[in-house]
Amino acid sequence: MQFTIGNARMLDGQIVDVVINDEVISEIGNGLKVGEFIDAKKNLLIPGLVDLHTHLREPGREDSETVATGSAAAVKGGYTAISAMANTFPVADTAGVVEQVYRLGQEAGLCDVFPIGAVTQGLKGEALAELGAMANSKAKVRIFSDDGKCVSDPLLMRRALEYVKIFNGIIAQHAQDPALTVGSQMNEGIVSARLGLTGWPAVAEEAIIARDILLAEHVGSRLHICHLTTAGGVDLVRFAKSRGINVTAEVTPHHLLLTDELVQNYDPIFKVNPPLRTEKDVLALRKGLADGTIDIVGTDHAPHPTEDKDCEWQSAAFGMVGLETALSVVVKAMIESKLMSWSDLVDRMSITPAKIAGYSKHGNQIVKGSQANLTIIDTDKTWIVDRNRLSSKSKNTPFDGMKLPSQVIHTFLHGKQVLNDGLVVNGGSN
Repeated sequence: MQFTIGNARMLDGQIVDVVINDEVISEIGNGLKVGEFIDAKKNLLIPGLVDLHTHLREPGREDSETVATGSAAAVKGGYTAISAMANTFPVADTAGVVEQVYRLGQEAGLCDVFPIGAVTQGLKGEALAELGAMANSKAKVRIFSDDGKCVSDPLLMRRALEYVKIFNGIIAQHAQDPALTVGSQMNEGIVSARLGLTGWPAVAEEAIIARDILLAEHVGSRLHICHLTTAGGVDLVRFAKSRGINVTAEVTPHHLLLTDELVQNYDPIFKVNPPLRTEKDVLALRKGLADGTIDIVGTDHAPHPTEDKDCEWQSAAFGMVGLETALSVVVKAMIESKLMSWSDLVDRMSITPAKIAGYSKHGNQIVKGSQANLTIIDTDKTWIVDRNRLSSKSKNTPFDGMKLPSQVIHTFLHGKQVLNDGLVVNGGSN
C-alpha cells in the first residue's frame, strides 16, 4: 500500500509531500501524489514520540488501564513507542510476563509496546529478577526498573548494574530512599508544614542519585534516573556528565509545570510519586531539560480507577495520567517560555529516548528510507483538556479544564495511520 502525506511542514519550515510505501518513506518532494492522499494542511510533521516511562497496569489491574487503552491514549498524544513499567500483577519479572505484555501490544496494533523488566523479584528489593531470561526473550528487554519502588540495597543495585552491562542494558532507578520517606504524602517544605502532611524531603531523592552515580561509575554500566524532581538532583546529574559517567535522566511534564502549592486544597489529583516540588525546583528542571542535562521527557503515565483517587488525601493512590497531554504541557512549559525550540522538543521526546532505549525504528530523521513512524501536530491550535474525553481508561489528569497549546491530529505507525484527525483508527489504515 502507498499513500502521500501532502503539504507537511518540516522542522526547518519547508512544505513537502512525503510518500510512504509499506512501512518506509520512499520519497520526499513537491507535487507528489502517490496512492491515497492525506492533506497535512501545512501542519508540523515530526518523528513519532517515544516514552520510556509508561504504566499500563496489564496484567492484573485492568480496571485501571489495559495495553489496548493505554496504546490508544499514546497515539492520541503522538506516541508511536511506549515502554511498559514492570509493576503489574504478576510483576513483570520473568520472560513469560514480559512476553505477554509484548504480545498484547502487538495485538492492539496502535503503537509499539516495549516491556520494561523488574530489577528484583516481585519488586521486593531482595533478589535479582530473571534479567538474562527477559533480555533473551521475544520482548528483548533492555531496560529494567522497580519503578514505584527504589532499589535501595546498594549491593543489589551494584549487582544489577554489573549484570545488565553484559548485554548493554540499563537500570532505570526510582530514586527515593525509603527510610527517609516513611509515610510521606507530599514535598517537605512550607506547604507540607502548613497542611500538616508528612513531608517528602528532596534529600531522599538526591542521596540515591548520588549513590547510584558513583556505583555506575565504578561498574562502568548504564544508569537512568527516572522522573527527576529536585534542583539538587539536576546538579548531581550535571556533575556526573561532566565526569563522563554513563548516566541519563528524565523529567515528567507535570513536574515541569505544577508545584506543591496546588496541594493546598487537599485534592488527591495532585498526589504523585515523586511529589510536586517548589517553583525553584520547577525552574531548575526546565533549565536542565533545556541545556541537555536532563536528556528526555518521560510521561510516568500512571492510571488509577476513580475510587482510588476520589477519596481523602491520605488514602488516595499516587499518580497521574499523562500520555495524551504530555506534548502540549511541554510546549507550554518549554516552548512558550522560549527555553526550547521545536527541534529541541523533538530531540527530548523522540530522538534521544529512542536512542537511549535502542528502539532503532523510532526517533529517526524524516528522510527517504526511514521508518514511517510519524506525528502531525497543529501548532497553532489550542484545546481544553476534558477528562471525560480521554482515551485512557482512567481519568486522573491534573490538567482537566486547562487550556493547552498544540494538538496532535495524525499519528502513523510503521506506515499505517493509527490516528486520523484526532480519532483513533483501530487496527490502523493505509
